[in-house]
Amino acid sequence: MTRTPVSFSDLRTAAYCPRKCYYQRRLPDEDREPPPEVESVRALATRYDDLLESPPEALDEEPIAVPAARYRDRLGATRERLVDAGQWERLCTPADRAVFATGRHCHGVVHKVLAEPLEPTLISSGRPPENGVWEPQSVHAVAAAKALAWEHQETVDRAWLEYPAYGVIRSFELTTRRTAQYRSALRAVRELDGPPARTTNRSKCESCEFAAECGVKMRTLRSLLGIE
Repeated sequence: MTRTPVSFSDLRTAAYCPRKCYYQRRLPDEDREPPPEVESVRALATRYDDLLESPPEALDEEPIAVPAARYRDRLGATRERLVDAGQWERLCTPADRAVFATGRHCHGVVHKVLAEPLEPTLISSGRPPENGVWEPQSVHAVAAAKALAWEHQETVDRAWLEYPAYGVIRSFELTTRRTAQYRSALRAVRELDGPPARTTNRSKCESCEFAAECGVKMRTLRSLLGIE
Protein backbone atom coordinates (compact mmCIF):
# COMPACT_ATOMS: atom_id res chain seq x y z
CA MET A 1 0.00 0.00 0.00
CA THR A 2 1.37 3.41 -1.03
CA ARG A 3 1.31 5.99 1.74
CA THR A 4 1.32 9.77 1.41
CA PRO A 5 4.76 11.13 2.25
CA VAL A 6 5.08 12.83 5.64
CA SER A 7 6.23 16.45 5.74
CA PHE A 8 9.64 17.35 7.13
CA SER A 9 8.00 19.74 9.59
CA ASP A 10 5.75 17.00 10.99
CA LEU A 11 8.75 14.73 11.48
CA ARG A 12 10.72 17.47 13.21
CA THR A 13 7.82 18.31 15.53
CA ALA A 14 7.08 14.65 16.31
CA ALA A 15 10.71 14.13 17.25
CA TYR A 16 10.30 16.95 19.77
CA CYS A 17 6.82 16.02 21.03
CA PRO A 18 4.32 13.76 19.21
CA ARG A 19 1.40 15.38 21.03
CA LYS A 20 2.45 18.82 19.78
CA CYS A 21 2.60 17.38 16.26
CA TYR A 22 -0.98 16.12 16.66
CA TYR A 23 -2.28 19.58 17.54
CA GLN A 24 -0.13 21.30 14.94
CA ARG A 25 -1.46 19.11 12.12
CA ARG A 26 -4.99 20.28 12.93
CA LEU A 27 -4.14 23.90 12.13
CA PRO A 28 -4.98 25.49 8.76
CA ASP A 29 -2.04 25.54 6.36
CA GLU A 30 -1.72 29.32 6.58
CA ASP A 31 -1.26 29.12 10.35
CA ARG A 32 1.65 26.71 9.94
CA GLU A 33 3.78 29.03 7.86
CA PRO A 34 6.92 30.38 9.59
CA PRO A 35 6.76 34.04 10.68
CA PRO A 36 8.57 36.65 8.54
CA GLU A 37 11.45 36.94 11.01
CA VAL A 38 12.41 33.33 10.31
CA GLU A 39 12.94 34.10 6.64
CA SER A 40 15.00 37.18 7.48
CA VAL A 41 17.35 35.04 9.59
CA ARG A 42 17.58 32.35 6.91
CA ALA A 43 18.52 35.01 4.36
CA LEU A 44 21.73 35.60 6.33
CA ALA A 45 22.95 32.22 5.10
CA THR A 46 23.23 33.64 1.57
CA ARG A 47 25.44 36.58 2.64
CA TYR A 48 28.18 35.24 4.88
CA ASP A 49 31.11 36.87 3.09
CA ASP A 50 29.31 40.23 2.95
CA LEU A 51 28.47 40.00 6.65
CA LEU A 52 32.12 39.41 7.48
CA GLU A 53 33.01 42.63 5.66
CA SER A 54 30.26 44.68 7.30
CA PRO A 55 31.16 47.26 9.95
CA PRO A 56 29.75 46.69 13.47
CA GLU A 57 27.05 49.35 13.08
CA ALA A 58 25.74 47.59 9.96
CA LEU A 59 25.79 44.21 11.67
CA ASP A 60 23.77 45.67 14.52
CA GLU A 61 20.94 46.20 12.02
CA GLU A 62 20.97 42.55 10.97
CA PRO A 63 18.85 39.82 12.63
CA ILE A 64 21.83 38.33 14.46
CA ALA A 65 21.51 36.92 17.98
CA VAL A 66 24.86 37.93 19.49
CA PRO A 67 26.81 41.23 19.65
CA ALA A 68 28.34 42.29 16.35
CA ALA A 69 31.98 41.79 17.40
CA ARG A 70 31.33 38.32 18.75
CA TYR A 71 29.30 37.43 15.67
CA ARG A 72 32.06 38.45 13.29
CA ASP A 73 34.67 36.53 15.33
CA ARG A 74 32.50 33.43 15.41
CA LEU A 75 31.57 33.55 11.73
CA GLY A 76 35.20 34.25 10.84
CA ALA A 77 36.32 31.17 12.79
CA THR A 78 33.60 29.15 11.04
CA ARG A 79 34.80 30.32 7.63
CA GLU A 80 38.44 29.55 8.44
CA ARG A 81 37.55 26.03 9.62
CA LEU A 82 35.43 25.30 6.56
CA VAL A 83 37.91 26.82 4.10
CA ASP A 84 40.57 24.51 5.52
CA ALA A 85 38.18 21.58 5.06
CA GLY A 86 37.38 22.61 1.48
CA GLN A 87 33.68 23.16 2.30
CA TRP A 88 33.17 26.92 2.48
CA GLU A 89 32.55 27.55 -1.22
CA ARG A 90 30.16 24.59 -1.43
CA LEU A 91 28.06 26.08 1.36
CA CYS A 92 28.15 29.65 0.05
CA THR A 93 27.42 28.70 -3.56
CA PRO A 94 25.31 25.53 -3.36
CA ALA A 95 24.18 23.62 -6.41
CA ASP A 96 20.57 24.61 -5.67
CA ARG A 97 18.45 26.40 -3.09
CA ALA A 98 14.93 25.96 -1.69
CA VAL A 99 14.38 22.63 -3.43
CA PHE A 100 11.17 20.73 -2.74
CA ALA A 101 12.28 17.11 -2.46
CA THR A 102 9.98 14.10 -2.32
CA GLY A 103 11.25 10.76 -1.09
CA ARG A 104 9.65 7.40 -0.52
CA HIS A 105 8.37 8.35 2.96
CA CYS A 106 8.80 12.10 3.38
CA HIS A 107 8.87 15.42 1.57
CA GLY A 108 9.66 19.07 2.13
CA VAL A 109 11.94 21.96 1.28
CA VAL A 110 15.71 21.52 1.42
CA HIS A 111 17.22 24.95 1.98
CA LYS A 112 20.50 24.20 0.17
CA VAL A 113 21.51 21.23 -1.94
CA LEU A 114 25.23 20.56 -2.18
CA ALA A 115 26.74 18.50 -5.00
CA GLU A 116 29.71 16.16 -5.33
CA PRO A 117 28.84 14.64 -2.96
CA LEU A 118 25.09 15.15 -2.71
CA GLU A 119 24.25 16.59 0.73
CA PRO A 120 21.35 18.60 2.18
CA THR A 121 21.74 21.76 4.23
CA LEU A 122 19.02 23.02 6.54
CA ILE A 123 19.00 26.56 7.91
CA SER A 124 17.80 27.08 11.46
CA SER A 125 16.62 30.44 12.74
CA GLY A 126 17.33 29.38 16.31
CA ARG A 127 20.21 28.77 18.69
CA PRO A 128 22.63 25.85 18.25
CA PRO A 129 23.31 23.48 21.15
CA GLU A 130 26.73 23.51 22.80
CA ASN A 131 27.76 20.60 20.59
CA GLY A 132 26.23 18.87 17.59
CA VAL A 133 22.63 19.59 16.60
CA TRP A 134 19.27 19.28 18.30
CA GLU A 135 17.59 15.89 17.86
CA PRO A 136 14.47 17.25 16.04
CA GLN A 137 16.78 19.02 13.59
CA SER A 138 18.79 15.83 13.14
CA VAL A 139 15.56 13.98 12.28
CA HIS A 140 14.62 16.74 9.85
CA ALA A 141 18.03 16.62 8.17
CA VAL A 142 17.99 12.82 7.88
CA ALA A 143 14.56 13.10 6.24
CA ALA A 144 15.93 15.65 3.78
CA ALA A 145 18.89 13.41 3.01
CA LYS A 146 16.64 10.43 2.39
CA ALA A 147 14.33 12.43 0.12
CA LEU A 148 17.28 13.68 -1.96
CA ALA A 149 18.78 10.18 -2.09
CA TRP A 150 15.46 8.78 -3.35
CA GLU A 151 15.08 11.46 -6.04
CA HIS A 152 18.67 11.27 -7.25
CA GLN A 153 19.09 7.51 -6.70
CA GLU A 154 22.32 8.37 -4.95
CA THR A 155 23.66 7.62 -1.48
CA VAL A 156 23.76 10.54 0.96
CA ASP A 157 26.08 10.12 3.94
CA ARG A 158 26.16 13.56 5.54
CA ALA A 159 23.91 16.54 6.27
CA TRP A 160 24.52 20.13 7.36
CA LEU A 161 22.85 22.50 9.80
CA GLU A 162 23.42 26.24 9.60
CA TYR A 163 22.61 28.62 12.45
CA PRO A 164 23.22 31.94 10.65
CA ALA A 165 22.03 34.20 13.48
CA TYR A 166 24.90 32.77 15.55
CA GLY A 167 27.53 32.33 12.81
CA VAL A 168 27.63 28.56 13.38
CA ILE A 169 27.65 25.77 10.76
CA ARG A 170 27.82 22.08 11.66
CA SER A 171 27.67 18.77 9.84
CA PHE A 172 27.00 15.23 10.93
CA GLU A 173 27.12 11.74 9.49
CA LEU A 174 23.90 9.79 8.94
CA THR A 175 24.66 7.19 11.58
CA THR A 176 22.55 4.19 12.52
CA ARG A 177 21.42 6.01 15.69
CA ARG A 178 20.27 9.11 13.81
CA THR A 179 18.47 6.98 11.23
CA ALA A 180 16.71 5.12 14.05
CA GLN A 181 15.54 8.46 15.50
CA TYR A 182 14.16 9.42 12.10
CA ARG A 183 12.29 6.12 11.78
CA SER A 184 10.86 6.53 15.28
CA ALA A 185 9.54 9.99 14.40
CA LEU A 186 8.11 8.69 11.12
CA ARG A 187 6.32 5.91 12.96
CA ALA A 188 4.97 8.40 15.52
CA VAL A 189 3.49 10.59 12.77
CA ARG A 190 1.98 7.59 10.95
CA GLU A 191 0.25 6.51 14.17
CA LEU A 192 -1.32 9.90 14.97
CA ASP A 193 -4.99 8.93 14.85
CA GLY A 194 -5.60 10.71 18.16
CA PRO A 195 -3.66 12.74 20.73
CA PRO A 196 -0.75 10.65 22.05
CA ALA A 197 0.34 10.66 25.67
CA ARG A 198 1.64 13.92 27.11
CA THR A 199 5.38 14.30 27.35
CA THR A 200 6.94 13.79 30.75
CA ASN A 201 9.47 16.54 29.99
CA ARG A 202 7.46 19.53 31.19
CA SER A 203 10.18 21.97 30.13
CA LYS A 204 8.96 21.41 26.56
CA CYS A 205 5.52 22.66 27.57
CA GLU A 206 6.63 26.05 28.87
CA SER A 207 6.82 27.69 25.44
CA CYS A 208 4.33 25.44 23.62
CA GLU A 209 1.43 27.28 22.02
CA PHE A 210 -0.79 24.23 22.57
CA ALA A 211 -0.22 23.90 26.34
CA ALA A 212 -3.74 25.06 27.24
CA GLU A 213 -5.43 22.87 24.63
CA CYS A 214 -3.25 19.95 25.62
CA GLY A 215 -4.39 20.33 29.23
CA VAL A 216 -0.93 20.04 30.74
CA LYS A 217 -0.70 21.45 34.24
CA MET A 218 2.16 23.87 34.67
CA ARG A 219 3.31 24.60 38.20
CA THR A 220 3.61 28.27 39.10
CA LEU A 221 6.57 29.84 40.83
CA ARG A 222 4.41 30.33 43.93
CA SER A 223 3.58 26.61 44.08
CA LEU A 224 7.21 25.64 43.56
CA LEU A 225 8.12 27.84 46.54
CA GLY A 226 5.39 26.27 48.64
CA ILE A 227 3.42 29.52 48.91
CA GLU A 228 0.19 28.12 47.48
